[in-house]
Amino acid sequence: MATRRALHFVFKVGNRFQTASFYRNVLGMKILRHEEFDEGCKAACNGPYDGKWSKTMVGFGPEDDHFVAELTYNYGVGDYRLGNDFLGITLASSQAVSNARKLKWPLNEVAEGVYETEAPGGYKFFLQNRSPPQSDPVLKVTLAVSDLQKSLNYWSNLLGMKIYEKDEQKQRALLGYADNQCKLELQGIKGAVDHAAAFGRIAFSCPKKELPDLEALMKRENQKILTPLVSLDTPGKATVQVVILADPDGHEICFVGDEAFRELSKMDPEGSKLLDDAMAKDKSDEWFAVRNKPKASG
Repeated sequence: MATRRALHFVFKVGNRFQTASFYRNVLGMKILRHEEFDEGCKAACNGPYDGKWSKTMVGFGPEDDHFVAELTYNYGVGDYRLGNDFLGITLASSQAVSNARKLKWPLNEVAEGVYETEAPGGYKFFLQNRSPPQSDPVLKVTLAVSDLQKSLNYWSNLLGMKIYEKDEQKQRALLGYADNQCKLELQGIKGAVDHAAAFGRIAFSCPKKELPDLEALMKRENQKILTPLVSLDTPGKATVQVVILADPDGHEICFVGDEAFRELSKMDPEGSKLLDDAMAKDKSDEWFAVRNKPKASG
C-alpha cells in the first residue's frame, strides 16, 4: 500500500472570514486553491446541501507531500452542531504557538509543550511547541471509535494501513500508509460515536486502477459504501474519480484516483486572491442581518 497517500480532512465552516484568519494567521498555513460551486457536490463533499458552496484548500505546502485541510462553506449555513467524532489534529510548529500568543488566541497547555486550541466552529487542534520532525508539520488526525479492535480490522486489514502503535490500556492506536505521512490515530471512547451535523471526511489517494477493486472488496465484506465510484468535475480542472466509504463508526473516507488528483490539486498562485474576492462578494451575512434572521444551523 506504499502507493497510497493521506491527503486532507474536510471541515464544514460557518464563518469563512474567521476560519481563513485562523488558518492563515494562527497556524501559518497558505491558501493552496479556492473553488466556487453553484450546486451541491455529487459525492456530498459539502455535506447534504444542494445550494451554492465553496471549497478552500489550506496547508503548509502542496498536497503532493503535505496533509492539508479542506474548508467547505455553504452560503446559507452559519454553524454546525459538533459531535464527539473528531478529536483533533496535531501539528508541530513553534511558530503557530508564537502566532497564537501574539494574537491572544486562546491556548490551553494540556501536556508539557503541547497546547490545545480551537478553530472557529470548535474544531480542536493540538500545537506542539517545537520544530517539525518532518517536512510537513501536520503529524496526525485523531478520530473517536467505539470498538478499537473492530476499527483496527477495518483500517488495517481492509484498507491496508500499517499499525505503528497500539495501546490496549489507553484504547489508542496509530496507523498510516508511510513513515513520512500524516498518521491516523484511533481513540476508543465509551458509548457510540456521534457525528452530529459537523461531521468531516478524511481523504486518501490511490492509483486509479485500484478504485474498482477497493469498491469490490467493500461489497464482498459487506461494508458501507456511501458513494459508489463516480467522476467529479471541477470547471477548468482535472476530472477525478472517487469512491466514498464509511468505517464501522460511520467515519467518512474518500479514496481518489492519484494521477488525476495530482493535476487537480496543483497549487494555484491566485488561490488566496480568489478566496478574498469571494468573501468580499459574499453578502449572505448582511442579507440575513437586514431581515433579522439567523443563518441556518447545519
